[in-house]
Amino acid sequence: MEKKILSYENEEIKVTYDLKRCIHAAECVKGLPNVFDPDKNPWIQPENDSAENIAETIEKCPTGALHYSLKKSDRTEKPSSKNRIKLTANGPVYFYGDLEVQDHEGNTVLADTRFALCRCGASGNKPACDNSHEKIDWKADTNANKEKMPPIEKEKHDKLLIKLMKNGPAILEGSYTMESEELGERTSDKGVALCRCGGSSTKPFCDGTHKEIGFEG
Repeated sequence: MEKKILSYENEEIKVTYDLKRCIHAAECVKGLPNVFDPDKNPWIQPENDSAENIAETIEKCPTGALHYSLKKSDRTEKPSSKNRIKLTANGPVYFYGDLEVQDHEGNTVLADTRFALCRCGASGNKPACDNSHEKIDWKADTNANKEKMPPIEKEKHDKLLIKLMKNGPAILEGSYTMESEELGERTSDKGVALCRCGGSSTKPFCDGTHKEIGFEG
């Protein structure tokens, strides 16, 4: 997974922006347009608002493209109280929580609190989404078979591992709450396999189609 990190800072805050992980969800632009303005150069101007407001807005970035460090405060971003998986129609899977993405050899690809996983199979920056789903007009609803996720009463405060199988799905290890408008919410710790090739008939879960279509990732 490629990175291209740009930095913007003043005396109170340093903002880092990973261009490769940004898919223009625009939560930052909607939240603080006086700081995050794509029509200006530079497009991030931290001097236009308080460091605390900027930090709060950055934590709403669903892809993890934006992060911050405060120079005059002990505030740091903490994982959400539960690991959440949000399904989006015709788009990526958003993860929130104490996250670790591992490759098929067990190496850590990413440790973060926010991440957008490609599920169309076409991203040029796998496993991260890069908006290729829009270019190929990929379609998927936000439903999920609850029977594949046996419920637990309460999500544990544990790390959620996202294990990438070579040329195959992403295997979850840990507890999580999967959510969408169609699904509602389902809290489980079942190690399900999420489709990454985009062709599964049981989305968001893998059905082995990656083998038939020669998916690489």
